[in-house]
Amino acid sequence: MRFSIPCTAALIAAANAQSWLNLPGSLYSAPGYGQHAISSWPVVTIGHPVAPQQPDAELTAMLAQIDPDRIKDIVTTLANFGTRHTLSTQNSTTRGIGAARDWIYKRMQTFAKPSNGSMEVYFDSYIQPVASRISFPVNITNVVARINGTSDSNRTYVVTGHYDSRRIDVMDYINDAPGADDNLSGVAVLMEMARICAKHRPKATMIFAATAGEEQGLYGAAHLAQVLKNTSVNVEGNWNNDIVGTGKFQPFSPINDYTIRLFAASILYPNVTSPSLSAILGEIGGENDSPSKNLGRFISEIATGAAKQTDMQVSLIYHADRYLRGGDHEAFLAAGFPGVRFTEAVEDFKHQHQDPRVQNGTQYGDLVEYVDFDYVARVAKVNLASMWSAANAPAKPRNVTISQIVGFPAASEDTPLAEIGNDSQFLWTTGKDPLVARYELVWRTSGSLQWTHYLDLGYVNNVTVNLPKDDLQFGIRAVGKDGKKSPAVFPLPVAN
Repeated sequence: MRFSIPCTAALIAAANAQSWLNLPGSLYSAPGYGQHAISSWPVVTIGHPVAPQQPDAELTAMLAQIDPDRIKDIVTTLANFGTRHTLSTQNSTTRGIGAARDWIYKRMQTFAKPSNGSMEVYFDSYIQPVASRISFPVNITNVVARINGTSDSNRTYVVTGHYDSRRIDVMDYINDAPGADDNLSGVAVLMEMARICAKHRPKATMIFAATAGEEQGLYGAAHLAQVLKNTSVNVEGNWNNDIVGTGKFQPFSPINDYTIRLFAASILYPNVTSPSLSAILGEIGGENDSPSKNLGRFISEIATGAAKQTDMQVSLIYHADRYLRGGDHEAFLAAGFPGVRFTEAVEDFKHQHQDPRVQNGTQYGDLVEYVDFDYVARVAKVNLASMWSAANAPAKPRNVTISQIVGFPAASEDTPLAEIGNDSQFLWTTGKDPLVARYELVWRTSGSLQWTHYLDLGYVNNVTVNLPKDDLQFGIRAVGKDGKKSPAVFPLPVAN
């Protein structure tokens, strides 16, 4: 399949007033002084501006069911168990991580009842021997709810939030550590999602996992991710929610009650790629086109389309996590799965990892009173909108490549003219996914966070377009019969 274009119009619809400063001086000057528009590079007319997909009636109704009062009940009840430190008691019904574990499990079981057997609730447990931040062997248990997909049960999306807590001394498992924001807020998000999704049947499998051992070293999430990997489950994304409890920052309130940060790792994240692949990606400028970053772009686009329902904006950040910090999604990254982290717009460290106390007139401690349940509900809506959309769209295209022959200098005098223009040729495997109706090519300039343009390709497995591979970043995504779209896949170079 081939598309050709005249070189006349701007790719970028608008540029900010300072963008000319970053463009070649020989071609562009300050606004009003050059003969070319500041937004006219690269020069293309193909395709259309990306318009985020809108939630359908089913998803709209699901989003309306997210309940701040239920979120409050989850956070308050679990905080009242005193401490949920990974090493705390597991034999009490009123205190410690064991009591919290059992309460989450029983509540998840009540969510599963209306599912008519489609939702399974279970423990994912193992004995962790003595290790870093683990002073004695301990049972680490994740509480998991799973809804098998009706079309592709092996394709799986996982939402996580850790339910363990800590104090300033990470080894203090005796004294209170309420951990309301860090991370009962994330637990409440995944539990509300599980409650609502239990009454519906996604095309792909959805897993809702309250993990343990995060504060001691991502132990529970690492075990869950490894179990999924060892059983050859195709995990196409991990939505990790950790510290999503408020947009306020006292006494400078509010910072932004309607923004959630979304962290997405580059392709260069440790152990995600082989050294040879990292070298190729570094050479072609693919470090910002990792599966995790493309998952982040997908989530951001879905959230934009559902802004009326979620009342929330997503700030996509090109970091694996906050500066030199980490979370459970990194256990999924280490297992080779795409993973992203949601965290509130700005963290208040007076109420994170702090021993509850009043000191010099200031209240410290991760207390329930500092959680904004309406904010958590909006975060849950962003998660639900994006994860449900992914689970009901086709799978990502496979074996997506870009030709190293078409659009390169001639190899010999006999090289056809069709191969020595500035075209770009893409190829992929269509597979047997019954959900696929067609494919789209998406692109953006290398400095853009989000896909800006797309081209509808139909049901094909290759396309040649007059778009410059030197100047743009590309992706191929699948589109379902109902219009739902998969995350895009970055094409790797291949000789053909």
